[in-house]
Amino acid sequence: METNTGGNPKKLYPIPPFKKQDQDPPGETKLMDPKPDHGELTYKGSQLLKGKVAIITGGDSGIGKATAIAMAREGADIVISYLDEIENEDAYDTAEWVKQAGQKALLFKGDISKEDVCKDLIETTVSEFKVIDILVNNAAYQMSYQEIEDITAEEWNKTFETNLSAMFYLVKYAKKHIRPGGSIINTTSVNAYDPNPTLLPYAASKAAIQNFSANLAQKFLEDGLGIRVNAVAPGPIWTPLIPSTIPDHENFGKNTPMGRPGQPAEIAPVFVFLASDAASYVSGATIPATGGRITI
Repeated sequence: METNTGGNPKKLYPIPPFKKQDQDPPGETKLMDPKPDHGELTYKGSQLLKGKVAIITGGDSGIGKATAIAMAREGADIVISYLDEIENEDAYDTAEWVKQAGQKALLFKGDISKEDVCKDLIETTVSEFKVIDILVNNAAYQMSYQEIEDITAEEWNKTFETNLSAMFYLVKYAKKHIRPGGSIINTTSVNAYDPNPTLLPYAASKAAIQNFSANLAQKFLEDGLGIRVNAVAPGPIWTPLIPSTIPDHENFGKNTPMGRPGQPAEIAPVFVFLASDAASYVSGATIPATGGRITI
């Protein structure tokens, strides 16, 4: 993987077609070709989040991993939430990058589609760090389907429980522990604006996240809590979820004006901005990072 050195953004990273590389979901970074860039060699922090504590769901790989590395280099301690054993290697690697940045890393493994697991995640974080400053609701689940008849009720519910209900549970239990000036950042998607017909449950859940984020932002400001809520809408980003859930991943991202998928390292700075004091007047917003795909 060549690192981002500036210049024409269309040429900064690998351009499809990529080789066929099917994986079982949720996928592993080590099996991907090309390897995703999480900013390991390029992201330079400037203490924008010094002294803060951040929870990042789906923090083992992809956008979550890149965000964990970036926020750690900005001075935050990181709680890395991930699902199960298949993600252990990625999660441990993320924790090592956080520690190399001089910050504390706390690993939490569990299925956050379950309310009791979300409650445990928050309680574990508070037990370790006493407070929460940043909650990044990033973990997501998707599968591709050609026909609506192929989507079971179980599959529909699993998608919404993972992508949306988990956010609700985590915010519900984290609220009283988030200090004034804190930030909640939810990962939505370009699919909230321009849905892929083969990702019907996923796209619908991402549109719901958009509404949830805007609504919650207004409520928290009206309640005087001093907690900002925003969302990030990535376009096609090269993460383990792609070769494990997208059948035609060889051409993933080719349909963007950029002509390529984004890399996690290109999305993490958006999360850092929204978490920082530089975004003190930004709440209820969604920032698209879509490789030029239109979101209006």
